Amino acid sequence: MSHDPQATVKLQDAASAPALSARGIRKSYAVPGGRLEVLRGLDLEVPRGMLLAIVGASGSGKSTLLNVLGTLDQPDEGSLELGGERVAGLNETERCRLRMRLLGFVFQFHHLLPEFTAEENVMMPLLLAGRDFEQARTRARSLLESVGLAERAEHVPSELSGGEAQRVAVARALAPEPRLLLADEPSGNLDLAAAERLHSLLSSLARERHQTVVIVTHDDRLAGMADRVLRLEEGRLTPVS
Repeated sequence: MSHDPQATVKLQDAASAPALSARGIRKSYAVPGGRLEVLRGLDLEVPRGMLLAIVGASGSGKSTLLNVLGTLDQPDEGSLELGGERVAGLNETERCRLRMRLLGFVFQFHHLLPEFTAEENVMMPLLLAGRDFEQARTRARSLLESVGLAERAEHVPSELSGGEAQRVAVARALAPEPRLLLADEPSGNLDLAAAERLHSLLSSLARERHQTVVIVTHDDRLAGMADRVLRLEEGRLTPVS
């Protein structure tokens, strides 16, 4: 692999189609006196079934990068493909539909709907996509069991620990069977024991379910469980040895 920061960071063999392909991504923001360039011609390809961790100093642009990769924000320049589908040219409605079909998101805070049970929270994206109620409930129960929370299905978020709520958030993100799971500091608000359980869950998704997972994190333990680690520095990605 080339260590040239200008080169595309390719983490796959030539025979596999990437889950994500980003080329020439630039993103800047207006600041007093000019613009702050956060992403500087960044290139990245990620194969299916990989757990990739992206690390970097606070303020290096990790969350900005994840938002661009997840189509929550648009780059100033560059192209993005998700599962072989080009994002450029899509309007907001089309991007929303693409996110619902292809992507799952987990953030530092779980963002569960407080008035609904864990099961209902996991069902929600399926119901919004028009899935049958009983099918959605069956899928939600299966996912909650897989994250070790079958006995907590009828509990609302206020009755769950932080680690339990975050695992519900992972189950909800997986409900539509996304091709790519994006996680932004998913264990940043958890104690050590809860964080380690979440890390094991995310690792097992890639290894046992062939789920592609991209995580931005400050947590060295979580990064250490990834298949590959990249560092975001000065707007570009480089491999971590």
